[in-house]
Amino acid sequence: MALVNKIRERSGIAVTVIAIALLLFIVGGDIFQNKYGSLFGNSNNTVGEINGTSVDYQEFVKLVDAQRQQFEMSTGRSATEQDLAQIREQVWEKLVFDNVYVEEFEKLGITVSDDELRELIQGAKNMHPYVKQQFSDASGNFNAAQHAEFIKAYTNNTMPAAQKAMWDNFKRELKTIRMREKYSNLLNKASYITQSEAKAEYVAQTEKASGKFLYVPFFSIQDSTIKVEESEINSYYSDHKDEFTPFDSRSISYVAFQLAPTKEDSAALNTEIRNLAKGLASAPNAQSYAQANTDIRTPYLKSANQISADLKAALSTAIVGSTIGPFKEGNTYSIHKYEGTEADSLYTVRASHILFRADSTMSDSLRAAAKTKALEVLAQAKSGSDFAALASQYGSDGTAQTGGDLGSFQNNGAMVKPFETAVFGFSGSGVMPNLVTTDFGYHIVKITEPKSNLKYKLATISKELQVGEAASNEMYQKAENIRGGSKNIKDMEAAVKKDNSLVLLTAENVMPNSSNLNTIQNAREVVLWAYGNDVKEGDVAERVFVLGETYLIAAVKSASDKNDPKASDFKDVITAKIRNEKKAEKIIAKLGDGKGDLTALSKKYGAGALVEEVTDINFFSGMLNSAGFDAIGLGKLFGLKVGKRSKPFAGETGVFVMENKAKTSAPAIADYSIYKQQVAQRTNAGRMGFIGEQILRDNAKIVDNRAKMFN
Repeated sequence: MALVNKIRERSGIAVTVIAIALLLFIVGGDIFQNKYGSLFGNSNNTVGEINGTSVDYQEFVKLVDAQRQQFEMSTGRSATEQDLAQIREQVWEKLVFDNVYVEEFEKLGITVSDDELRELIQGAKNMHPYVKQQFSDASGNFNAAQHAEFIKAYTNNTMPAAQKAMWDNFKRELKTIRMREKYSNLLNKASYITQSEAKAEYVAQTEKASGKFLYVPFFSIQDSTIKVEESEINSYYSDHKDEFTPFDSRSISYVAFQLAPTKEDSAALNTEIRNLAKGLASAPNAQSYAQANTDIRTPYLKSANQISADLKAALSTAIVGSTIGPFKEGNTYSIHKYEGTEADSLYTVRASHILFRADSTMSDSLRAAAKTKALEVLAQAKSGSDFAALASQYGSDGTAQTGGDLGSFQNNGAMVKPFETAVFGFSGSGVMPNLVTTDFGYHIVKITEPKSNLKYKLATISKELQVGEAASNEMYQKAENIRGGSKNIKDMEAAVKKDNSLVLLTAENVMPNSSNLNTIQNAREVVLWAYGNDVKEGDVAERVFVLGETYLIAAVKSASDKNDPKASDFKDVITAKIRNEKKAEKIIAKLGDGKGDLTALSKKYGAGALVEEVTDINFFSGMLNSAGFDAIGLGKLFGLKVGKRSKPFAGETGVFVMENKAKTSAPAIADYSIYKQQVAQRTNAGRMGFIGEQILRDNAKIVDNRAKMFN
């Protein structure tokens, strides 16, 4: 029962537990059949610790590499960084499962027999959804014949050995998943919402109170007038440690040197494109010439929705065999040799629409009103009113912000069937004469580019405007000079102050698994450096980081360690709490005993004091006007007897003097079942299995250093 009691204590916590079967058919389990060899050793070079045993880095890498090889053999491609991250997660979760979960499952007698596993795989009534998924088409339809044929081939040992091995691995993983499901169901059934809890929920939602109150928000006193000493922060933390959860983080100060093409780079690219245009024009095989010289490969045959408006306009007057361009998109310049057109099996059209929402969730009267309004606006559109303006005014979906523009699309099922049929059944351009009705509602449609089934034959050369070597070297050297001349963060700060072209930025509270520094993407190597074992507060990185088109120098401004928490880790939060306590003391002292007329008391207090009233609010979600949802203020209002007033007291957002003007008790009811359901939903009673797993993991004292060691 100890576990169930802990779950009750945590019933308000939503926990997400990572599934261990992300790649059920792909990732094998053979490497886990032993006791992991020397995986659990005494080396200091550890990936982490599970249930008191260390996970050696080198052995963990070997396990990951074995999984990677199986993945690549199964998929026929190399594993990407994202794939590797998933594989590491697989390996880690398997270790956690075998060393934490299995022991608990054995104590509870949770097993999966061979007969039960067979039923999960082959049973007509109890087949597991994961099994069905493997034999279903894109629409989710289960193919029973394919499933039966596969099982027969497996049973008769007529399938390839590699495929049989993968199926064996799948069955092992399915058995693991089923045990976790049983564990989750067991704990979920142990959760029970009492009649008293349901009644309290009902009363909180139904009982009403009206009140009048004086409110002085904390923000009415400027923060700068309230001083909080370091000793106060340390003392507060010492007395309230259980309110704070330690965490690993780094605050990283950095200077980003953004590379930008120079005039010389633009001139060089212009010369290159001119020369390529001559070569493209005279090439006997323009398609081959383009593929050999382009930076970005594009299809030779392009439909209307694959080309820009500028290129489309140029093609309307271009002669077959001519070279057109360059066309600029971002930092890419493209030239094309136009070699004619051919018919496509699909049509392309561009359209805008105005949607009047009238879906199945709406009443008949609301849908009828939407249709009436749509017909009114359709008449305006047909008479020549600005369609984009009408879309902005009346549209009910995201396209309203862009004048209703849907862009270019094809008759390939990209749009719902009634809409596609109507649009591609229309010839020419302009506002369609009738409304188009779909499950979403009523659409007014304007064809902005008529349908076409032409595909353009375009041999395309695209070149990116890049920073030249000279400019790149100059910027790198500038970054290196500052970095090399900075022994610590103070030196770096001083160097930046001397150069008005540079800005020192700080990414606060960067987590171990972060990949970004504020708006800078793909900064994972900077984060890994900051979490290095030998890196301390104030250290400057020993190299200039090259992040795409950005050179970056970095220093650790501050660091927190979840195994060695300090008051300074929570300084901002604690400072705000202490400051509000001091503000409350000042406000209460100025208000005195709070007696007398509230309006007069407000005037006596001066700027910042508000007198407000609330009528028939409930305790569950009542809002105290300017104070918003203040639980302490609400509690005081509902706790007062009618006609009584409180003394000045501190709420969550300010100081109150509260009067209860009226109260309406909740009428008695016989059935509280709906409120039991609401309590269960609000307290995550249906997620006891997840919470139970989290408790198992917490008790195992898992230390996970992967984020500090891998990209």
